[in-house]
Amino acid sequence: MKLYTKSGDDGTTGLFGGDRVAKDHPRVEAYGAVDELNAALGLAAAAVDHSLQGESAQEFASLLGQLQSRLFDLGADLATPESSPHASKIMRMAQRHVDELERWIDRIDARNEPMRQFVLPGGTELAARLHLSRTIARRAERRLVALTRSASANPHAIVYLNRLNDLLFAMARQANRAAGKPDVPWTAQRPGDAEPP
Repeated sequence: MKLYTKSGDDGTTGLFGGDRVAKDHPRVEAYGAVDELNAALGLAAAAVDHSLQGESAQEFASLLGQLQSRLFDLGADLATPESSPHASKIMRMAQRHVDELERWIDRIDARNEPMRQFVLPGGTELAARLHLSRTIARRAERRLVALTRSASANPHAIVYLNRLNDLLFAMARQANRAAGKPDVPWTAQRPGDAEPP
């Protein structure tokens, strides 16, 4: 099978089930953002081995791999309208997936220092990549909310992306802690403060 099909040369793409929509359709924007998030998590996973060691590296590698698989499920969920004849063939995101994220958040964040101030997205390379993934998760969530204004979408998918943002934030902080790097604090500038040189 050839990698290119030419079927999208007219600016449309096929949903699972056969319907064709414009490539900038809100549904395509939503699952496209999820695909971008998945790629960003792959980039974060590539930094695990040279950022962490031992059990921390194993835990993060395993967790990121599981998240990438779930994002494939989420992409299929979003690409398959409930009216599709293939709707019963794909797994929909459910409360159990949200519950799983919440358990991971609780486990990982329990090892972080309590938040006393806002932190900048940085620190180790792995933490920075996780923060970048977090912002893409937020964009995917926004795209999904936009989709719900014109079409039906699984409400668990929105909650899943919301929790995933929290998990990625906790993981970024944990990546810094495990590497012995402190979080990068936000230094707020107040009106009247001198301009930096």
